[in-house]
Amino acid sequence: MAYGGGSRQQRSCCGGLCSFIIAAGFVILIYWAIFQPHHIRATVASATLTNLTVSPSSGPNPSISYSLSLELSLYNPSLRVAIYYDAFPRADLRSVSGVFLGPAATVSPSEFLQSKRSTDSVKLEFDGTKGVGVPGDVAGEMGKEAAAGAVRFEVAVDARVRYKFASIKIRQKPRIWCVISVPVKPEPRGQGFEGAIVSGDRCSVKY
Repeated sequence: MAYGGGSRQQRSCCGGLCSFIIAAGFVILIYWAIFQPHHIRATVASATLTNLTVSPSSGPNPSISYSLSLELSLYNPSLRVAIYYDAFPRADLRSVSGVFLGPAATVSPSEFLQSKRSTDSVKLEFDGTKGVGVPGDVAGEMGKEAAAGAVRFEVAVDARVRYKFASIKIRQKPRIWCVISVPVKPEPRGQGFEGAIVSGDRCSVKY
């Protein structure tokens, strides 16, 4: 009899735990439905390109060298939810044809808390001054764009964030994707190109 009573008590505890988990999940869903935050909005605030050189696309080792400083403007449109940016584990620069040109050397700040209805800036530095090997057609296209007065790049930034409302935190991994077009001109000294933009188009953010 005692054994049977213990079994019933164990089942009761398990049932109570399951009920608690279901109730907690239901509360979280209600909170999320009521206070659901809007997606982060990202734009390119500014970009500065220097030392852009393109080796001949017909040569044995076509390459591109560059130095790019980029400032992203991140906006939290939510009225009720703050956002913790825990990390930016990956930030890549690519040609418009998708060829990898290098990772960000630095991302600053690397973590921060963003208040409700506020804007914060994140600066990225891409250092390709040692040269990046690329296919001949990519070098040729970049050379044509530079000669025409504007070069294009793609920037992809992965973030790890936590949305916080009350005592509840929900983790997300948004990817920020931007296409930038930088007007360029020959540098006063040297054989490269330089240019800058004060503001750019809005980036896409996918979760």
